[in-house]
Amino acid sequence: MIPRSRATGRAIFYQAFYRMPLPVRRRLVRLAVPKYIVGAVTLVRDAEATGAGRLLMLRQPPGRGWSLPAGLLNRGEAPVVGAARELFEESGIRLPPSRLRPAAPNAIVHAKGWVDMVFETEVPASTTDLAVDGAEVFEAAWHPLDDLPTLTWPTARLLAYYDIGPLAGQFPPPIPDDLP
Repeated sequence: MIPRSRATGRAIFYQAFYRMPLPVRRRLVRLAVPKYIVGAVTLVRDAEATGAGRLLMLRQPPGRGWSLPAGLLNRGEAPVVGAARELFEESGIRLPPSRLRPAAPNAIVHAKGWVDMVFETEVPASTTDLAVDGAEVFEAAWHPLDDLPTLTWPTARLLAYYDIGPLAGQFPPPIPDDLP
């Protein structure tokens, strides 16, 4: 039970808060609550693969490991729209947002202040042309889920939430000591 004096103080605070104009309330909330960077990630599976399946992976600068098609959302951009945009920009695969479905879990909140909104889709690898720009992405390739290449640490950690990769089965995935 909340002590009466504390409950009274909260009641006075909320009464005053809700009398303020909406723009002032929004500004106060933005100042008081945590801020997150929001990104969109797409798990693209090969619709024709047998066995464990195959996943589209990207090798990006500095090129020490493979990652997933992903990027930051633009201001006001819906996560699924950002995921479709990033998928096209990084791999050349153009899909309407309606072809992407939320993964489960859909949102991964990271300890360092960012949130990844994760989506899934399937495309036939044999008829899907991959196109990379050589600057943001060095290489795009399909990799068997049971034989993934060396992954970047954030990618290995994210894939663990979906029971994929070297950290599969470790929940929550470990956080390395050397992350910036």
